[in-house]
Amino acid sequence: MSTEAAHPTAPATPPAASAPSAPSAPPVTPLPSVPDGWREDNRANWDERVPLHVAGPFYDLDGFRAHPDVLRDFETAEVGDVTGKSLLHLQCHIGTDTLSWAHRGAARVVGLDFSAPAIEAARALAADLGYGPDRAAFVTSDVYDAAGAVPEASYDIVYTGLGALCWLPDIRRWAETAASLVAPGGFLYLAEFHPITDALDDATGTRIVRDYFTRDGQVWDEPGTYADEAAVTVNNRTVEWQHPLGDVVSALAATGLRIDFLHEHDVSLFPRFENFEVRDGYHRFPDGHPRIPLIYSLRASKG
Repeated sequence: MSTEAAHPTAPATPPAASAPSAPSAPPVTPLPSVPDGWREDNRANWDERVPLHVAGPFYDLDGFRAHPDVLRDFETAEVGDVTGKSLLHLQCHIGTDTLSWAHRGAARVVGLDFSAPAIEAARALAADLGYGPDRAAFVTSDVYDAAGAVPEASYDIVYTGLGALCWLPDIRRWAETAASLVAPGGFLYLAEFHPITDALDDATGTRIVRDYFTRDGQVWDEPGTYADEAAVTVNNRTVEWQHPLGDVVSALAATGLRIDFLHEHDVSLFPRFENFEVRDGYHRFPDGHPRIPLIYSLRASKG
């Protein structure tokens, strides 16, 4: 139903000779604001936190070396058997997810991240597991420059894990870059925190307190890290962006990839809301609490 009232002087019927109106153009998603220095600030923030993540219990690298598989059950079910396939992991951080795919049988994995210390840590971890660069390679590059940075022109699977897209201002450029790296017959797989959670109150997740559709860069100044909130840190300014689900799906569809599925999950990897409980290895709302999507995942294929 139109939200516009009819003009009071409009004729009841159009003139017989009136030409048909031109089709309206599709809506254009506004470009987000991009604060100065965003990339440098974000990189400095991540660079400083790499040693904390390598040494701390959150990533438990000693445990990972003993059992190198930290992938979520829904990811492995949705991606399927990776035996003999090549896989590119965009925004890989210290490489634990990347190397988990190698452990599951991928013939070659490549991880890319803009943090040089993170890539150094990933290479060291790969060496600890006995993977040479022919099996597990890691590249330092901005994700938008990935096509010119990775060793191969395309991969059977392009994978992006949780907590990655919020660091990127231009979701359309990301989609174009990622899609260009998918080999014919291959697919892109994305798992990400659901943007609806950013709009809800932190205590209970029951009230809308922030704008779901905001696309402007949000500047934060927070010490510590999700792996150690009490850690003393210096580079605390970050810039993040919220990407509504429709923007992400539409950006991928516009590249020519076919959306195979879009799934929503009622679990999270961290205590996003204060009333969360931990059950079956995931953070969740208490029993009886109305559920909302906390993570989404999608696969998009190239014919």
